[in-house]
Amino acid sequence: MDLKLNNKNALVCGSTQGIGKAVAFALAAEGVNVTLVARNREKLKAILAELPNHNKHSYIVADFSNPRELQEQVIKFIEKEHGFHIVVNNTGGPRSGAILTASLEEFDNAFTMHLKCNHVLAQATIPFMKESGFGRIVNVISTSVKEPIPGLGVSNTTRGAVGNWSKTLAEEVAAHGITVNNVLPGFTETERLNEIIKIKANGSNTSIEEMTEIMKNYTPAKRFAKPEETANVITFLASEAASYVNGINVPVDGGRTKSL
Repeated sequence: MDLKLNNKNALVCGSTQGIGKAVAFALAAEGVNVTLVARNREKLKAILAELPNHNKHSYIVADFSNPRELQEQVIKFIEKEHGFHIVVNNTGGPRSGAILTASLEEFDNAFTMHLKCNHVLAQATIPFMKESGFGRIVNVISTSVKEPIPGLGVSNTTRGAVGNWSKTLAEEVAAHGITVNNVLPGFTETERLNEIIKIKANGSNTSIEEMTEIMKNYTPAKRFAKPEETANVITFLASEAASYVNGINVPVDGGRTKSL
């Protein structure tokens, strides 16, 4: 299948590790000009050097705890370099824990790094998408959009808000050839999953190895996803081939989510 992505411009957030990094490589392999976004300049440089045709790509240093700074950096890049046909919103999840014990600061931080950052990036990039008659916004969220996950109170709340923001935006921009979709990863081999496994193991007096097997058995596929598997779905949603797919939540979870 020809995804018709050659020479499209993509902004990929959280792209120095995990799913974000895998997305950057998947898009670059399709001929996309990728702009990496993260807060660590040295890590960004290292990933940039690894990308195929690395001279086509670029990076922006920005901290997702400061949405205004993020927006300013992206607007400055657009004015100097080019706009973006594709935006992949992706950043690390909030700290785990029960919702009743969560502090207001935890909610503030989570909404800032996820909802607010997604929003300012949409405001910065959609004008170019409208001019181009083509736009793709893909939000990497969580299966908790469909089924809240025990022990992830702040994350469940924030992800749900992002899901509803995304659905609302999808309806507003669809007539301009822009789609907005959410990818919901299940258990994926990332640092985030390693952190969750350690916390669960400590809380239940089991070893990390035992907890790893327990969590694998939660999934019908009996294994964790590789970041590249989620990246492949995101790449499809970013393509011309997905032009009539809009406003949906796509679990990439090996069948773990029980709801339709």
